[in-house]
Amino acid sequence: MKKILFIFIINLFPAQESWNLQKCLDYASTNHPLIKQATVNIQKNDRQIAASKGMLLPSVNAGVNHSYSFGSSINQSNNQREALNTQYDQVFAQANAELFNWKNYLNISLSKLNKTTSTYKLKQAQNEVKLNVIQTFFAYQNSKSWLDVLETQISGIEEQIKRTEKEVEIGNRSKSDVYDIKANLGTLQEQWVSAKNQRDLAKINLLNALNLQDDSIDFVMAEEGLLSENFSDSEFTQKLIENNPAYKTILAEIQAQEKNISIERSGYLPTLTGNYSWSTFYNKFLGNNQSVNINFADQFSQNKNQSVSFGLNIPIFNKFQVKNNVEIAKLNVINSNYDKDLIVNDLTKSINSIKAQFLNAQEKYNLLELNFENQRLSFQKSEEKYKEGLMDAYTFFVVRNNWLQANYNLINSKNDVMQQTELLKILKNGF
Repeated sequence: MKKILFIFIINLFPAQESWNLQKCLDYASTNHPLIKQATVNIQKNDRQIAASKGMLLPSVNAGVNHSYSFGSSINQSNNQREALNTQYDQVFAQANAELFNWKNYLNISLSKLNKTTSTYKLKQAQNEVKLNVIQTFFAYQNSKSWLDVLETQISGIEEQIKRTEKEVEIGNRSKSDVYDIKANLGTLQEQWVSAKNQRDLAKINLLNALNLQDDSIDFVMAEEGLLSENFSDSEFTQKLIENNPAYKTILAEIQAQEKNISIERSGYLPTLTGNYSWSTFYNKFLGNNQSVNINFADQFSQNKNQSVSFGLNIPIFNKFQVKNNVEIAKLNVINSNYDKDLIVNDLTKSINSIKAQFLNAQEKYNLLELNFENQRLSFQKSEEKYKEGLMDAYTFFVVRNNWLQANYNLINSKNDVMQQTELLKILKNGF
């Protein structure tokens, strides 16, 4: 019965799903709200392009008017004012078209440039989300590794206290050995509480970076070897900048601002419009004059009217509005170029920082790898001395913890190298 109950509980609570870094990046790059917003903006740009093209088409309207008039009014039969009560019905259709307006063509080009900008912004948003995920992922892994080290230390010191107390009972160790070890247990337990809180906060930050509310995922490190990067190319930083979506975004925005200058200048150009209209009406006398009414079909045919018109609008003076709008558009281009300089400056800083951190992390890892081996050998020798009674318990405890600390430092350093490698991958992929 207990076995059946245990199986039921296991089936009721499914096992935690494990995600490595790549799984996190794949999920965030499609499900994060910033990515979804950027995707919607591209769809909006598609509609704006269609709307801009639609301005080249004519607008067509049709309608029906039905009205009553009482008292003095115009007799539609002889065009004289009389005291009449009438019913008036009109049917009409009209079409208007801008036969030439250069601004409409420029707006189509601007809409296409805006879509290109939104496409770059989508990739930029994906990169920003991925960079944040990478940093929070490794922050969580480091905090988890430190907690594991402290748990191992606490477990080891508790076992060592038990062994030392037994040795004290048989006279192989002095009582002071127990006091020395217990004195450090409280400190380790306090560090463990802080490390546990740090790990929990790091996981909350990672879940937030992924836009996940359900804390049911176990984030694990993939077994991957360390990669080396070649920074000998003198144009390494410049190539990454030119391939970065943030840089391409600002270039597209500058093109759009330059297109705005042409759009504002189109206000100096004339526009040509065309109009076509068709209409007919039915007029019915009410009251004593109904006998003079003409039937609906005859009036519908007799009163038909068509008109075609063309208009040329030549701007002469517009209160300097076009001139000022052109100058403002030029200033926007200048401002966008300053934005480009800021972006280049920020990207240069970020790329060079990651490059420096990668090289430092790689060098540190090589040194810690050698130190770890020395600490391991020191621990083995100290363990032999402790078993032979040639080393006191506290000194052995310190040596053991130094070895565990070296193990954590090596893991942390390796994670740092991998983190900088992943950050470089994002920057190198560009667009």
